[in-house]
Amino acid sequence: YLAGFPEHPHRGFETVTYMLAGRMRHRDNQGNTGLLGPGSVQWMTAGRGIVHSEMPEQENGLMQGFQLWVNLPAKDKMTAPRYQDIEPGRIPEVESTGARVRVIAGSYRGVRGPVQAEATAPLYLDVFLEDGEFEAAVPVEHNAFVYVYEGSLEVAGRAVTRGELAVLRGGDTVAARAGDAGARFILVAGRPLKEPVARYGPFVMNRPEEIQQAMRDFTEGRLA
Repeated sequence: YLAGFPEHPHRGFETVTYMLAGRMRHRDNQGNTGLLGPGSVQWMTAGRGIVHSEMPEQENGLMQGFQLWVNLPAKDKMTAPRYQDIEPGRIPEVESTGARVRVIAGSYRGVRGPVQAEATAPLYLDVFLEDGEFEAAVPVEHNAFVYVYEGSLEVAGRAVTRGELAVLRGGDTVAARAGDAGARFILVAGRPLKEPVARYGPFVMNRPEEIQQAMRDFTEGRLA
């Protein structure tokens, strides 16, 4: 991971980076800089365009985390870029017998996470399940998945082990039971935009000609 991610562009969507271990430094052409450490979140809205880098601030040790891309509706794709650093202490936790849930986005048991996005209404939970069961309702209109990154789970009667992803249906109640060694997993859900998608490399737009324009704007230094 020492090579990191040197300067590169984005347009038309948002990136959500959640660090589990390690340290990464963000810099962008809007003058923003931030250090992502264990338990922190970076929510970056590329909007009409941003050029940024994400580089490691360590030479050894574990580097682990997730980066998800969240599409923007057509009306917001050319909005001004925005950057949010969310420290671990700002992410609320909900505890119950045998379980601890970090609420990154959306809400769980009445507790709201620090990130809210109106168009996609995302739900993003990091769940530590030692034993027993975890339950959460997926809104009817949402797409959703569970990804296990430690241990194993049983979801809807099926085993889901480390490195596996289970796709859920909107309206499902997620009932997960930990395996013998417990489990850590993320539950992610969002409302589909139901708009055309044109994607190429670091750009996500609605039409191919918008992708071509983004490439020209980046090449000619107008991506900002």
